Amino acid sequence: MAPIPAYPDVTVHDTLPKLLRLNAKAHAGETWLREKDLGIWISYTWGEVATRVRDMTLGLTTLGVTRGDVIGLIGDNRPEWLMGEIAAHAIGGMSLGIYRDALGDEVAYLVTYADVAVVFAEDEEQVDKLLSLDEKIPTVRHIVYSDPRGIRKYDDPRLISLKELEKRGAEVAARDAGAYDRLVDAGKGDDVAILCTTSGTTSHPKLAMLTGGALLRHCRAYLDMDPRLPTDEYVSVLQMPWIMEQIYAFGQALISRMKVNFVEEQETLMADMREIGPSFVLFAPRVWEQIAADVRSRMMDSSALKRGMFDLGMKLGLKALDEGRRSPLADFILFRALRDRLGFSNLKSAATGGAALGPDTFRFFLALGVPMRQLYGQTELLGAYTLHKEKDVDFDTVGVPFEGVEIRIDDPDPNGLGEVVTRHANMFTGYFRNEDETRKSFAEEGWMRTGDAGFFNGKGHLVVIDRIRDMAKTSHNDRFSPQYIENKLKFSPYVAEAVVLGDGRDSLAALICIRFSIVSKWAEKNRISFTTYTDLSARPEVIALLKKEVEGVNRTLAEKQRIGRFLLLYKELDADDGELTRTRKVRRGVINERYGTIIDAMYEGQKVIDVDTTITFQDGTRQRIKTKLDVIDLGAPPPVKDDGKRRAA
Repeated sequence: MAPIPAYPDVTVHDTLPKLLRLNAKAHAGETWLREKDLGIWISYTWGEVATRVRDMTLGLTTLGVTRGDVIGLIGDNRPEWLMGEIAAHAIGGMSLGIYRDALGDEVAYLVTYADVAVVFAEDEEQVDKLLSLDEKIPTVRHIVYSDPRGIRKYDDPRLISLKELEKRGAEVAARDAGAYDRLVDAGKGDDVAILCTTSGTTSHPKLAMLTGGALLRHCRAYLDMDPRLPTDEYVSVLQMPWIMEQIYAFGQALISRMKVNFVEEQETLMADMREIGPSFVLFAPRVWEQIAADVRSRMMDSSALKRGMFDLGMKLGLKALDEGRRSPLADFILFRALRDRLGFSNLKSAATGGAALGPDTFRFFLALGVPMRQLYGQTELLGAYTLHKEKDVDFDTVGVPFEGVEIRIDDPDPNGLGEVVTRHANMFTGYFRNEDETRKSFAEEGWMRTGDAGFFNGKGHLVVIDRIRDMAKTSHNDRFSPQYIENKLKFSPYVAEAVVLGDGRDSLAALICIRFSIVSKWAEKNRISFTTYTDLSARPEVIALLKKEVEGVNRTLAEKQRIGRFLLLYKELDADDGELTRTRKVRRGVINERYGTIIDAMYEGQKVIDVDTTITFQDGTRQRIKTKLDVIDLGAPPPVKDDGKRRAA
């Protein structure tokens, strides 16, 4: 491991604005942020960012914002979001990030619950969403927009451009040169700075209260395990409200001075990332799965020679990985070019977190030469607090704890499996306006219940199996983890999402969503006609294709954990429908309720299930879907009639 660089003292510079001020004074001319706009990379130095944050902060004072107010931010990952959040902290307010694709009702809930006073909105789309809520968000006094395109048609006194806000702030600074520094100096590390939304897998998300000092101290502990340098490049991909993006794009970047890059659009991510050649990336499991699927998709369109080279390279690479080494031949014929194509040539560290990543996907990237590490944590515990060490990566585990982090396993079974319970010095201070949930989350002496089932292996690595509430048993008392099996299914390039069922049932079953972009390409190549997602998923050839994939996964599972039945769902699971969280985690309760009739029919032995339903799109339009779902039997035990109760999936 490279020597750990000298970082600023975060007990002195204990807020984000104080660290920004320090870096701006010492490194004013150095580039910190880059953004791609209309194909051109635009750079922002530490000095430029500090000046704009100062003007935003003082501009907020002209709007009547004071210490303790809550300031919302919604939009894509942009430098203006980062600056706006630091400005919120500088004035003594609390920032609340809202996912850019959140629906109106979700936005209204968060804004009214937190009494948001001002919202930073990126563009017309987000402004329109806020204005349409009208009386549902009575606390919002001002909406500050960054992109003026399309805004002129609105006539609302709450609207003010970011340019105008900064102009007002600059005028205040000209009149009172010390105004900004006084605000920054008044901030303390123990002040609540961030209201961070939890995943909300079972209900509305809670708001974890995080202090600026805790964030920075925890980032400092993280950097001891995985150091960053001012020369390192990071590409900001995950949405800003997620705790891990707060850790990397804010805390770690301010401490280490690594450069933070913002891509032009999500669609240009891979091309933009290749131009930057990042030294570090953090992706959610869904992104890693999509990248692996896209690689396999491209191979479907390549020549027989290239497909042969790919298969040989993967075979050699995986064999070498299992033997604890790298294959020079595989690197020469495949991996070196593939890493360059993906923008991974300069990677020193790559992380995944937020949910479990399937072991097959993890092995794929390790064989490719991507320095993958799994991390584990929760919003309430300031994100990750375990990580693989550089030379000690085990894809079946989530690594070892950071320095100062304590982990224990409560109520372990004979195999040591129990609830993961954690504490450290930099935890959240509680849930905003929710003392009952705060009390429920804590055990004695500051230990926090994670709700996850796990154990420590012989090497001292933490192994996390699944959420305790999601661990399941069949009617034959055979225990299984739905998430583990789902991750194996999603390694297939043809599977976008899977929900494994079977708790209290005679056998396991699965609802599978095809990955439309890849299955449609496969269908076109094989001259299979189709019109829509629903039509394609019902084609016999597609069903046969997915049957082979499920059978392949079954061969890797213990007999009692194999999938006995499955069907291809007529639509994709969607966060807008409440079926997934905004971080793409399955809401099992919603799935069980919404598709309960289909699930019951599968277990009653029906071969074909009639569906006649209506789906509502984000723009409010509705579409009727009338189709038949084929239930594919892979050798399940004879069906057991349900007792009339719908069991949980």
